[in-house]
Amino acid sequence: MSSDKAFKNRLIKYNDKSMKRIFNIETIDIVGEKALLSGWVHSVRFHGKIIFVDLRDKSGLIQVVFTPGISENYYQIAKELRPEWVIEIEGQVNKRPDKMINPNIETGKVEIEAQSLKVVSQSKTPPFSIESDGNDINEELRLKYRYLDLRRDRLSKNLKKRYQAIQSLRNNLEKDGFIEIETPILSKSTPEGERDFLVPSRMSPGNFYALPQSPQQYKQLLMVAGIERYFQFARC
Repeated sequence: MSSDKAFKNRLIKYNDKSMKRIFNIETIDIVGEKALLSGWVHSVRFHGKIIFVDLRDKSGLIQVVFTPGISENYYQIAKELRPEWVIEIEGQVNKRPDKMINPNIETGKVEIEAQSLKVVSQSKTPPFSIESDGNDINEELRLKYRYLDLRRDRLSKNLKKRYQAIQSLRNNLEKDGFIEIETPILSKSTPEGERDFLVPSRMSPGNFYALPQSPQQYKQLLMVAGIERYFQFARC
């Protein structure tokens, strides 16, 4: 790979601001038109003189194709691309041949024929691959680089499913007249059978907060106050 200085000298400024950037998933509705996309380089594959790049954004993946037919400068920059670089591309949205359709992604029926390329930000080589499900990677390493691990498709889907499940519960409880209330997480200690989980107070040295072992007290307080139906998602 060329040095950073030499590489930056070959970058081409993208000055056309007339086109609005869209998400990858939106390309399925504009086959035959031009699109401006940006995101992370998920993977790079070289097949002879053709370069295939999987571009990732919040909506998913899309395949971008670079051929020698585009500007030579853009093509040479495409050769330098590495995983997790952030790029911006403009290109034609084309329908994939039937034999090349990828049923595993929502944009599997289309691909982008790149016509320009801008490197927004380079990235160091990640400590692990983002492409796999991550189950074979040491958990301590994954937690150390949590911001990278969360880019993984499996984990982002888990977060979305959790949100959807909780939102569904909220909607149904609201229909039945419940309201969501957050009761205190830290409070005065209430002696129970288990040991208290103590949190020292910075403002009052020698004093401690405790995780409430009898949250029913808050429920009773709310009911006496006339709030008969409330719900809360406990923070574990």
